[in-house]
Amino acid sequence: MSAPGESRAARAAPRDRARVGNWLALFALAGIAAALLPLHGDRWWIAAPPPARSWLAALVAVAWVTGSAGILWRARRAARPREAADAASGENAGDSDWLVLHASQTGYAEDVAARTTAALRSAGQRARLRGLAQVDLAMLAAARRVLFIASTTGEGDPPDPALAFVRDVMRPGTLLPGLQYAVLALGDRSYHHYCGFGHQLERWLRDAGGEALFDLVEVDNGDPAALRHWQHHLGVATEATGLPDWAPAEYPAWTLAGRVELNSGSGGAGVYELRLAPPAGAAASWRAGDIAEIGPRQSPAAVTALLAQLRLDPATQVRVPETPGVADSAGMADAAGTASLADVLGRSHLPDPAAASGLAAAALAAVLQPLPPREYSIASIPSEGDMRLLLRRMLRPDGTPGIGSGWLCDHVAVGGPVALRIRANRNFHGPDTQRPMLLIGNGTGIAGLRAHLAERIAAGARRNWLLFGERHADRDFHFGDRIAAWLAAGELARLDLAFSRDSTGATATLPAGAPADGRAGVHDGHVQDALRAQAARLRAWVDEGAAVYVCGSLRGMAPGVDGVLRDVIGRAGVDAMLADGRYRRDVY
Repeated sequence: MSAPGESRAARAAPRDRARVGNWLALFALAGIAAALLPLHGDRWWIAAPPPARSWLAALVAVAWVTGSAGILWRARRAARPREAADAASGENAGDSDWLVLHASQTGYAEDVAARTTAALRSAGQRARLRGLAQVDLAMLAAARRVLFIASTTGEGDPPDPALAFVRDVMRPGTLLPGLQYAVLALGDRSYHHYCGFGHQLERWLRDAGGEALFDLVEVDNGDPAALRHWQHHLGVATEATGLPDWAPAEYPAWTLAGRVELNSGSGGAGVYELRLAPPAGAAASWRAGDIAEIGPRQSPAAVTALLAQLRLDPATQVRVPETPGVADSAGMADAAGTASLADVLGRSHLPDPAAASGLAAAALAAVLQPLPPREYSIASIPSEGDMRLLLRRMLRPDGTPGIGSGWLCDHVAVGGPVALRIRANRNFHGPDTQRPMLLIGNGTGIAGLRAHLAERIAAGARRNWLLFGERHADRDFHFGDRIAAWLAAGELARLDLAFSRDSTGATATLPAGAPADGRAGVHDGHVQDALRAQAARLRAWVDEGAAVYVCGSLRGMAPGVDGVLRDVIGRAGVDAMLADGRYRRDVY
């Protein structure tokens, strides 16, 4: 199997070189035979050759044997790393019982797929784990049973790494008779096309003649009950119904070391920078592009009001509900597995008071559903000393803050604990530092882009171009001082800004310290307008092999940037960049 991110052309190249080599060898042998033919006499088939010709024949034979042995040795040497990799991972490319495929935008589907593969192997099954980008029709047709773990991004769209599979494999009229499959669709029910790509995949497999092992399973925001349902089906399909539940992810207690509002007086919602310190003695590690998953809590006032309405004592000790796949965040339960009712409520969806009326504390705790974790792009790198997050304080229609942003921006005290774990997001890790990089984003999307800049600059990369858009230059240019310093030091090659509520279009709105040497510009409109204004430079950077990373809002910015890229580079060029991993997005 090929390595992740390797293109089909790269995989085909060794086979093409082998064919060319075989034909050249045949032509060379034919030429040698033709050259030796005139040396034979009339009775060549029975006459003994002269001694000189005997030595020549012996040398030719030795050369042929040596060349053949060399070819065989090189082939075995090339195969050895692949065999070792399959052996180390417990995978056998030829006779695996299961093929587990993931289509992941932020790494969560890949994480679930890895746990699915581990569960199959623990049941004595042979299983391979692959990303959809590594799969072609031949591999799919040769598979016995295939499990798809598919995320949906936006309003029903496939994740970026799955686009090549959609284009090259998911074609109408494809036939996969006898294929047994199942689909786990990950999504967010707040979107209209909930689990859209998972359903699209399932319809295509059904139309192709595949046989469903069991019905499609939908997972709303990591719902543990849905994941347990998937595990149940795995147990039935493998005849291993005693499979243990997946171990809950651990959310250690980090400390909120600092919090500051960055855009006071802005026309938009408040944006806060948070600094978090890892648990004492813990060595936290992450890469630019990784995700901070945080276990939020309800407003203390909302919990107090509900308990008062239900006439229940907040201090009553109750058993913490078991929630496989969701953490017992930051040591909520004691050694006996209990916690106060107020604590359990704080980490759960608050029930309807009418439905919960009359329930005893233990009965209420037993029916509570835990809050799913919230995901935030990390804005710093470990060498900077702490973890930085950037989030917008979201407000409900009644003016109260949302659960996640309300907990982090309003309720948790500086110095207080925050349940947090780091999740790798390999789809948004940076390219090789020798490759130029365009970083495009808006709003709080600057968080992920800042981490990439910090990581590349620390590694000595200087071919970095940032395009950023927000409302007002004087209030909404988050991390502006740091970015201006990078630009002044030559660590940022180019900076283009767009502030939609400013209409100056002049360099006067550049941040203090930014050099006025033509390496920075401010544009009217949005960040996609700034990108279009730099079309010639964009085309030149892409021709030099630059990678394009986009982080920010899914609506407006991301499709706008994608449209400019397709207008300037061409649809085929953008599709090729997606397939090669040079165009990546972390949008929400």
